[in-house]
Amino acid sequence: MKKNQSLIIRSASVEEDLIVAQHFYQLWLDNDVAPDVIDDDWLSTTLDFLVKARQNLSFQAYVGIIDGEIVGSVSSQIFSGLYPSPFKPSFRQYGYIWNVFVQSNFRRQGIGSRLTNTAIDYLRSINCSHAILHASPHGKPVYENLGFIPKNEMILEL
Repeated sequence: MKKNQSLIIRSASVEEDLIVAQHFYQLWLDNDVAPDVIDDDWLSTTLDFLVKARQNLSFQAYVGIIDGEIVGSVSSQIFSGLYPSPFKPSFRQYGYIWNVFVQSNFRRQGIGSRLTNTAIDYLRSINCSHAILHASPHGKPVYENLGFIPKNEMILEL
C-alpha cells in the first residue's frame, strides 16, 4: 500500500461471490497448478459450494479494498470434517480458513495477514475452538507469524 492508501476490510456480499471464486481460481494458478488440470466447470462448482457453505457451515468471506478496488479476499467457515465428530461443539468446533488471496501487486504489505486475522475473529465469534488452514509455501511464514502451529499432514499418493 502506498502511504496515502488505506485498506478497508468488510464482509463480502453474495453479489461478490464471483470475485471470491475468481480469487480462488487465481490462487491455484499462483501456486503453479496448471490450468489444464482445473476442471472446466470450476466456476459453477465454486459458486455452488459458496451457496451451500453459507446455508450449512456459517460461511463468510471478506474482501480487502484499496481506493475502491477489491485487492484480496479470504473465506472462512465451520470445518465440516473428514469424519463424524463425537464431540460437543463447546469442546471442539473447528473453523476453516481458505482462499487467502491478495493480488500480486499488493502482496508483501500485510494485507494477507489482516484478512486472515479478520477470518480468525469471525471464527471466534461463531464459537470455533480452533482455526485450521492449509498453507501454500508462500503463505506459511505469514500464518506462522500469526501464531498458527505448523503441523505435518501425511499424504500417500495412490
